[in-house]
Amino acid sequence: MHVRTHHCAQLNDTHAGQRVSLAGWVNSYRDHGGVIFIDLRDREGITQIVFHPENAEAHGLADSLRDEDVVSISGTCVARQEGMANPKLATGDIEVDADAVEILNKSLTPPFTPALANGVGEEIRLKYRFIDLRRSRMQEILRTRHQVTKIMRDYFDELGFYEIETPLLCKSTPEGARDFLVPSRINAGDFYALPQSPQLYKQVLMASGVEKYVQIAKCFRDEDPRADRQAEFTQLDLEMSFVSAQEVMDVTEGVMHRIWKGVLDVDLPKFPVMKYHEAMNRFGSDKPDLRYGLELVDVSEIVRQADFRVFTAAMEAGGIVKAICVPGGAKLTRRQTDDLAEWVKQFGVGGLPTTKVEGGKLSTGVAKFLEPVSEALLSQLQASDGDLLCFGVSEKPHVVHRALGELRVRLARELELIDQTQWRCLWVVDFPLFEHDEGSGRWSAMHHMFTSPKPEHIDILESDPGSVIGEHYDLVVNGQELCSGSIRIHNHELQQRIFSLLGYDEQVASERFGFLLEALKYGAPPHGGIAPGLDRIVMQLTGTENIRDVIAFPKTQTGADLMTQAPSPVGDDQLKELQLRPALTVKPD
Repeated sequence: MHVRTHHCAQLNDTHAGQRVSLAGWVNSYRDHGGVIFIDLRDREGITQIVFHPENAEAHGLADSLRDEDVVSISGTCVARQEGMANPKLATGDIEVDADAVEILNKSLTPPFTPALANGVGEEIRLKYRFIDLRRSRMQEILRTRHQVTKIMRDYFDELGFYEIETPLLCKSTPEGARDFLVPSRINAGDFYALPQSPQLYKQVLMASGVEKYVQIAKCFRDEDPRADRQAEFTQLDLEMSFVSAQEVMDVTEGVMHRIWKGVLDVDLPKFPVMKYHEAMNRFGSDKPDLRYGLELVDVSEIVRQADFRVFTAAMEAGGIVKAICVPGGAKLTRRQTDDLAEWVKQFGVGGLPTTKVEGGKLSTGVAKFLEPVSEALLSQLQASDGDLLCFGVSEKPHVVHRALGELRVRLARELELIDQTQWRCLWVVDFPLFEHDEGSGRWSAMHHMFTSPKPEHIDILESDPGSVIGEHYDLVVNGQELCSGSIRIHNHELQQRIFSLLGYDEQVASERFGFLLEALKYGAPPHGGIAPGLDRIVMQLTGTENIRDVIAFPKTQTGADLMTQAPSPVGDDQLKELQLRPALTVKPD
């Protein structure tokens, strides 16, 4: 009886009268006066099965069934009686009158059932992930992930890309503080690193004449997991030779259009382009969510005319004052605005001056200090009655941008200002190539050290590194960075200059990146690429904010796999063979 004729979402009234066989898990059991009903579930859906006492053997076995038993049944598909249809099920117009049942595997009493998983803590669900994945929601996510990867492969195959696997056992680099290390048994004392990305290999592939490379690549980063980040993640990795930044962006935009159309039947509009400095000035973020307003407005010149020392002192020190107008924000209580003022301090500002708009005037908060410039402020911020004005002030403009940018996102969510039906995508370009670490006094790469500077900025690399713009581009969808890419350095001497500026002399650069530098010496073409995060794409498509929902077997916030109990100790024999000895005898708290 193992042969199935249909899956559990397939039958309808056109199958009435047909003999069918189904197989799956018992989703629920009900005894209605001797007539037994079970809902049978497979990955496609649910079908109601009925067992009548006349079929004594099948009825007897059915009476022993419980949640999550695996069974195979055969019987006749029949239309449900009038008024008994279930519109919530795809098979709700029929049921199967079973005359044979085979119990393929009995289940222990499960710690939870798929139907009740939403009321169970995540740790329990991850420990019993094989049950959690039976949920229709999780099956839908896995199906979506499969669909996305198929669309990707088909799209890039049409464009002439080669799918090439790069190594998972790699060389650790100076940026390898977050590398997962793998000891080599054959080369005692030496280690491989798991790749944080295939970056160097794909650049070598360009030097190898491949021209168009793509890979759905596993990557690893030994850092604290977050809601949108895992230690082990997957990205669509691609690289192209003889291309401009715009060509890479066009190819990437094309696959996003095809994914959204194929999965959601949504036609994404053309992606606009915004420069980094505009994004920071207007939204306080390099990944702005364009589904709502709350833009940062510079009001420095207006409030300079008011006698409010908090503002004027910051501007005298070279700082700025910016504000956001929050529609309907006047309904927030004093306690709520005080909580916001305390919350923004973590981003470096001293607090959050606020005032409300009531009767066409500023009211409460800092209104009395701003009375001389109230009309100008209302006009500049296009504020109306019922709005809340929030001000960010600091001697350091980037602190104001960060604080108000974070506040903008929080208020939009809490006040439900986000149009959840929209898809707003954009490219953010023209990032600074370097950022300065005030603590160490050193320059570091804003993204990575293989990004090419704009050609017109090469001459100022050493004299004015802070003004150098890189040929970098990020794709942002609804406020989340989906991918980051750039045109790479293909000239050996230029790459060495970048290494030197970042503090790596020729010897260190050769030790760490010798194979890449060698490849650049032997005719490497101009090239560029990008790496969209597969996990984040699926998160967007399925509407979840938790990356663990879109990975079949994810890690927890502490990097643990609760199902397999990894990471775990290894035996002394293994350690001896690898010539390793644990440095810690007691695990830290």
